[in-house]
Amino acid sequence: MAERTAILGISALYHDAAAALVVDGEVVAAAQQERFSRKKHDPAFPLEAIEYCLREGGIEADGLRAVAYYDKPLTTFVRVLKSFVAAGPRSIRTFPRAMTEWSNRKLWTSLEIEKGVRSLGYAMPADLFYAEHHISHAAAAFYPSPFERAAIVTMDGVGEWATSSIGVGRGRTVELLREQRFPDSLGLLYSAFTYHCGFRVNSGEYKLMGLAPYGEPVYVDRILGELVELADDGSMRMDLRYFDYLAGRRMTNKRFDALFDGPARTPESPITQRECDLARSIQEVVEQAVIGTARTARALTGERDLVLAGGVALNCVANGRLRREGLFDGIWVQPAAGDAGSALGCALWAHHQVLEHERTPVTPDSMSGTYLGPAFSGDDIAADLEAEGRPFERITDPAARAGRVADLLADGQVVAVFQGRMEFGPRALGHRSILADARDPEAQRTLNLRVKQREGFRPFAPAVLAEHAAEWFDIDGDSPYMTFVAPVAAERLIAPDPSAPGSTITEVVAQVRSQIPAVTHVDHSARLQTVDAERAPAFHQILTAFHERTGCPVLVNTSFNVRGEPIVGTPDDAYRCFATTDIDWLLLEDCLLQRSEQPEWTGPVPDLELD
Repeated sequence: MAERTAILGISALYHDAAAALVVDGEVVAAAQQERFSRKKHDPAFPLEAIEYCLREGGIEADGLRAVAYYDKPLTTFVRVLKSFVAAGPRSIRTFPRAMTEWSNRKLWTSLEIEKGVRSLGYAMPADLFYAEHHISHAAAAFYPSPFERAAIVTMDGVGEWATSSIGVGRGRTVELLREQRFPDSLGLLYSAFTYHCGFRVNSGEYKLMGLAPYGEPVYVDRILGELVELADDGSMRMDLRYFDYLAGRRMTNKRFDALFDGPARTPESPITQRECDLARSIQEVVEQAVIGTARTARALTGERDLVLAGGVALNCVANGRLRREGLFDGIWVQPAAGDAGSALGCALWAHHQVLEHERTPVTPDSMSGTYLGPAFSGDDIAADLEAEGRPFERITDPAARAGRVADLLADGQVVAVFQGRMEFGPRALGHRSILADARDPEAQRTLNLRVKQREGFRPFAPAVLAEHAAEWFDIDGDSPYMTFVAPVAAERLIAPDPSAPGSTITEVVAQVRSQIPAVTHVDHSARLQTVDAERAPAFHQILTAFHERTGCPVLVNTSFNVRGEPIVGTPDDAYRCFATTDIDWLLLEDCLLQRSEQPEWTGPVPDLELD
């Protein structure tokens, strides 16, 4: 038997640490550390994620060919030092803490990697490869895509010096052709508005995107006239007099406050029309920048297909607009587009580009539906439930199980589903999901306030049978990973009741706008997941059964967690979330539990910290 080429990829120590294992060019396993530590966006060295990946891949003690890291720490350190120098006296409070963190840990990344691998009982391979941050993003975008060749666009806050890049992937190689450099950054610009609107940076950007449709783009001229110089090619220059992130203290300053009619919103305080308008305005600017960059990528590379990664690539509204522009024949977005996905990217880069192994594109892609995390046995779960005295019903036939779940959903019940391998990336795609009937006008309020325990304005995503998507949404192509927003089909829309109140966000949310009101945003858009039998057979079966019973192929699909916590990773996590919320039913593999039958919960409850 030929020796396998196993490469471990790692992202850590900055944000959203993760590990991924690539064996002979195939992505075998990938997981974020937060799912094991239960600390949202955990940046710590991902020892538990590494252990899972190596175990899942069946790697022998001396079986690793190489380890790849997603960033070049020394280059990043130089950038951090120069940023503090540029900030001058403003950085005096934050400089000592940052230098302590770097000198104690981040500058010793190679030793931490070796120590971690050895602590798990594995031999450290001779080769430890460091990829540039945006090479890791580019590799994560291109190598798993279905394209033999493609233009590549990556955009995020910052990695080493680059904040965005344009590149090209052909065969087994990835090459970056142009980059935007720090401190000018579309990602940091968006994070500045996230901060100013009262949300947490590196966590609340998706809230800002969800808030945008409630506002008007009244600040666009101010942003482009005073704050940012945006060129037609997507490049930008920021007026740093309005920002404070060079000093590492906060994103914005008093000059920014004056430009945008007041100080940053206090977290948890009421959201005003100003925040809605700010969100809408910066969303418009981001979309202009993304389209300009994509147009440049097309001209620079001559390629007909495009792949995207980096945190900005999670802005599915911009992705949807980009697709509608028709600049490319095909667009593929890495579902784990942020730093976590870079663990996968650097491992694939090491396999194909450094070790020069050929690449064969896979259709529809090689992400295995993102189902790359741990799975659990129904027998083991049943045994644990019995031992804990938790009543359940065992349904081992998959068709009967899907039918039972569909019956409950059609009856207006909220069902949490924990089945198969855990998703990799920020989206729950039917394996760690909370499901509800999209036709129920009360579902959004119920899920936001009673189940997810989060802000009531936030929209929910629809999961729709891929074969029926065009009947319900105006979408050209698929969206299996919730990476595109599309309008609800015109024939499914309903004119709002003119007598319905609409002076507050809560009242606006409550208005019925379509036949699937629970997933129709105020602008009639939806961040949809198209579900096909190849990528997601078990979830497809539930949706099919629901469609047969109701004539509707659409369900609400939101991640199985509560505010401030990561998506559940184990059956114990799932049961605790179920027991401390108003979820009606829980499917743990083939074990079905009803909330009203469970013993009183006496364990810990979520602290619902800000997220």
